Amino acid sequence: MMISGFFRYGVWQNFFRAWKSGYSGNLEGEGFTLGGVYVIGAGRQGVLLEHREKEFGDKVNLPSVLEAAEKIKPQAS
Repeated sequence: MMISGFFRYGVWQNFFRAWKSGYSGNLEGEGFTLGGVYVIGAGRQGVLLEHREKEFGDKVNLPSVLEAAEKIKPQAS
């Protein structure tokens, strides 16, 4: 996203939401890498949830993560 990500309206919304809730973060690191969340099941179960940030501060839906984690079947040893 580089510089264009800095000018996106959603990025600024996420910034102010985090700032109001008291999150300060730090200015270390690259700063241009978007994150993501994966829930991966045991064995051949594969990926149960995939969330890739589309813009900075894009949050994953926590109930979806918990629902996917509950679907993980223990692997027989």
